Amino acid sequence: MEVMRLAISATQRGKLIAAGYTSLSSLSSVSPPLLAQDLNIAEAEAVEILKIASQSGRVDNAGGNQVFLIGAQSAWQMLHEDSNIKITTFSADIDNILGGGISCKEVTEIGGIPGIGKTQFGIQLAINVQIPVDFGGLGRKAVYVEGSFMVERALQMAEGCIENIENGDYARPRNTRAFKEKLHPEDFLANIFHFRICSYTEQIAMINHLDKWVTEHKDVKLVVIDSITFYFRQDFEDMALRTRLLGEMALKLMKLAQKFNLAVVVLNQATTKCTEGSFQLTLALGDSWSHASTNRIILYWKGDERCAYVDKSPSLPSASAPYSITSKGIRDSSKNYKRTKMM
Repeated sequence: MEVMRLAISATQRGKLIAAGYTSLSSLSSVSPPLLAQDLNIAEAEAVEILKIASQSGRVDNAGGNQVFLIGAQSAWQMLHEDSNIKITTFSADIDNILGGGISCKEVTEIGGIPGIGKTQFGIQLAINVQIPVDFGGLGRKAVYVEGSFMVERALQMAEGCIENIENGDYARPRNTRAFKEKLHPEDFLANIFHFRICSYTEQIAMINHLDKWVTEHKDVKLVVIDSITFYFRQDFEDMALRTRLLGEMALKLMKLAQKFNLAVVVLNQATTKCTEGSFQLTLALGDSWSHASTNRIILYWKGDERCAYVDKSPSLPSASAPYSITSKGIRDSSKNYKRTKMM
């Protein structure tokens, strides 16, 4: 089989491979706007890439050979690409300690005690991943895997997101007014795919199915598991089996994040651990699970103020930042929103 190289730059080729476009056939049905979003490039550049791919495909079909895109990214290209693919939390302080927000290509674990705001973060990210590209966002969709989903709360956050877009310091499209008129809360809800699970077996089955599902829905950029803990703490007596199953799930989630260049966020519950006679807050599922994520964020109370702490990360220093949960969602800390009970 003859292998041909498309007449595109090494950077473009690297971006195609990183986004999952590894053959000419994978480009055959994609639209220029979607390819532009996938590769974080201008739509005109995406049109040119598809034009070259189409021409190469015709040559290939005449010769009867299958043509593959080949090439690789340098470490510098990977660093530059990853630094631009973040999902904001709408808390500037938390985004700051996270290097700009929740990273794609990584598994981020967010955990804490009941009522601290774990699910609020999950829903907020599912809304924020949809911020249009013209306003500095990713303009993509989310998968939410959970036993029960607070759709009314998601609606509130969608309304708050639109308000932030209208009032915030975002990039502006040429016809800002016309573009804003296209932003509707119900559209944000329509772009969150909710999968309800009721047992650990359903959770395992769902995670096993995600690879195929995301392959068919390339516009997904975020997967939230809320929570990874509940059914594995309630239904298990065989700890060895639990550890093995959790390890297999963690590996699949990491592969999913890398393969599709998306963010995986797993929510976890908190417990206490006795160390040298003193008790300290830690996340559930034991020491083996603590290695399952790329980044680990612990949410906790500091007096009457909510705080987020980067507990583990290969690229971020340990740091903490305060935040608030308002009627509109996650925001920077404010004295007006301490110890506010949300729905």
